[in-house]
Amino acid sequence: MTVLTRRAMKWSKMMQKSTAVEKGIKVKRYIRKGIPDEHRPHVWMMVSGAQAQMETNPGYYHSVLLEGQKNTKLVDAVVTDLNRTFPDNVKFRKNASPCLQLTLHNVLVAYGQHNKTVGYCQGMNFITGILILVTKDEEKAFWLLDALLGRILPDYYSPEMMGLKTDQEVLGVLVKMKIPAVAELIDRHDVMWTLLVSRWFICLFIDVLPIETVLRIWDCLFYEGSKILFRVALTLIKQYQAYILEAKNFPDVCDKFKDITKGKFVTECHLFMQRIFTEPGNLSKSTIERLREQRRAQLLSQE
Repeated sequence: MTVLTRRAMKWSKMMQKSTAVEKGIKVKRYIRKGIPDEHRPHVWMMVSGAQAQMETNPGYYHSVLLEGQKNTKLVDAVVTDLNRTFPDNVKFRKNASPCLQLTLHNVLVAYGQHNKTVGYCQGMNFITGILILVTKDEEKAFWLLDALLGRILPDYYSPEMMGLKTDQEVLGVLVKMKIPAVAELIDRHDVMWTLLVSRWFICLFIDVLPIETVLRIWDCLFYEGSKILFRVALTLIKQYQAYILEAKNFPDVCDKFKDITKGKFVTECHLFMQRIFTEPGNLSKSTIERLREQRRAQLLSQE
C-alpha cells in the first residue's frame, strides 16, 4: 500500500467520525503530511474559518457580486487580468466549457466590492484561480479568499502593500539571524529583498514552486498561518546557501534566487515539507510578530 493511499484512508476515517476539523496535535500532524485532494476543500474551509463565515452570512456572496458588477472601475481592473491568469491551463481559456474565467471574474468582483480597501490587486487573480480549481465552488472560493486576505495574510494586498513590504524586511532579518553569510552577501551587493522574494510572498509561491508543493504549503498556511511562508523561504535559502554564495554581482544574486525555486528539491514535496519544519529551526509566532512591529515602524518612519 502506498504512503498516499494509507494517508487517504486515515483522513477518511477521521472525517467519518466528525466533519468538524478540530484544531489539535493530531490534525496538525495530518495536515503537515498533506491533505488528500478529496478532503482538501472541506478542510481548508473548516480550519480557516471560511465555513463559519459562509454559514453566518447566507446569500451575502451573491448580493455583493451583484453590487460589484455595477462598479465599472473594479470590473475593468479584473477583466484586464483574466487572460493573464494561468494562460497554459485549458480550463481558464475563453472557449473552455465550463469556462473558469467567468467564475474567476465573479469571485474577484465580489471580493473587490466586499473589501473596498483592497479592491482588486495583481496577484489576487492567481490565488483565486487556485482556490477555484481546488474547491470547484465559486462561493467557497470567495470565503477562502476572504480568510486569506482578511485574516491570514497581514495587509499584503492593500494599495500601500505595507504587510507585504514588512514581511520581506522580516525575512531579511531572519536570514541575518539564521543564514548570516547570505545576508552579508546581499548587503554587500546592495540587493533589496523585494527584488528577490516579492513574487514568493505576493503569489504565495504559485508559479514559483511546483503546484503539488504549493498545495502542500497552503494546507499548512490555512491551518498555521502566515509564518509558514517564512519557513519555506528560509528552507530554500538555507538549502542552496553554497550556490547563492557563488554570486559575484547584483544580477548574479537575482539569477540565483530564481534558480533555487527549480529542481529536484522542490519537486519532491514530501521531503521538502519535512525540511521546512526542521531546517529553519525554532520560529515562534511571537518572534514574527515582534519583528513585524519593528520593521513596520521603520518603514512608516521612512515614508
